Amino acid sequence: MELTQNSKSRFGEARRTRGRHGYVAYFPAPIPRTLELPGAAVRLLAEAEGALGRLAGVGHLLPNPDLLIRPYLLREALSSTRIEGTQASLVEVLETEAGGDRPNPDVEEVVNYVEAMTWGLGRLPDLPISTRLVCEMHRHLMAGVRGRERSPGEVRKSQNWIGRAGSTIETADFVPPPPEELAGLLADWERFAHEEPEMPLLVQNALLHSQFETIHPFLDGNGRLGRLLLVFFLVAHGRLPAPLLYLSSYLEQRRQDYYESLQAIRESGDPLPWVELFLKAVETQAGDAVQRAQRILELRDRYREITSTHGTPNALALVDLLCENPVVTTRSVEAALGVSRPTALRLLKRMEDQGTLEEVGVGARRQRRYIARELMDVVAGDSR
Repeated sequence: MELTQNSKSRFGEARRTRGRHGYVAYFPAPIPRTLELPGAAVRLLAEAEGALGRLAGVGHLLPNPDLLIRPYLLREALSSTRIEGTQASLVEVLETEAGGDRPNPDVEEVVNYVEAMTWGLGRLPDLPISTRLVCEMHRHLMAGVRGRERSPGEVRKSQNWIGRAGSTIETADFVPPPPEELAGLLADWERFAHEEPEMPLLVQNALLHSQFETIHPFLDGNGRLGRLLLVFFLVAHGRLPAPLLYLSSYLEQRRQDYYESLQAIRESGDPLPWVELFLKAVETQAGDAVQRAQRILELRDRYREITSTHGTPNALALVDLLCENPVVTTRSVEAALGVSRPTALRLLKRMEDQGTLEEVGVGARRQRRYIARELMDVVAGDSR
């Protein structure tokens, strides 16, 4: 990293650290509390706010929010981990969860992402957004996966950097602030998360993310946790009833723009490329989430009408289970519905006879595996 890459701005500056072995690092300033948006960005903001409101409305009307939370969270987790280089598919994750198979490392990273979000939301009533909460979520995110040896849940005490494989601190693309700077920077980040600055909540969210990625407070997992916090912040502030937004799908498709827009803040002090990209992501993905929700609910109603002829609550419960995960096994049905194996097999066979389910082979421990193709097409979509 070179001094000439960055110009001093109200977002921070690059400078050489002191001492004989000094190196160039970026020293962020406290997050600006005001940001003037040009007309184009104001229009993007209005569109994003409208789409987010529609998604929140759908979430509040759901008879059972779990119908969408799990599949939507998995979409977000999958795309976010893919940005970091994992190769898992949504179908693979769903099959692993249903069949009880031992997850491969890529699938495990996706599952950890969901676990970290779920844990954090469960802690919110007692612990607001804070460095402590973020550290707890980071510990869950990194448990048992690549990077687990790099002090999960602890703010780093050594210097890290971002660059191509084999890069050094001198050749890195970006060097975050030295560890002794982190306490003050994280305290400011935490204060900003609870303030009502002179800017809309979505813009505040965008700046929180860019600052978090610039601080890079952990030795590993900063990108995944930072993207997780984008949606977490909206739920914590009541803008969404649950994590129904999968922003990383949009960012994954525009990975280079995403990285360059964050870097533009450090190099030139221009936050608009990132703010505008974020607002487009919210508008696009909220609209997509609403459309998928409507289709899932349509299929749920149709399947419930078909299965109502069975005359049992278990048949209707199986429909809801399929909306959460379109792949099931006899064992997963037994566990979720609390029924015996013969009852599970009978329910699955009836739905197969009606064309709702298709048997697709045998999973772990010789469990029959079934898939609801129509629901899978909606849930997985372009994330396979």
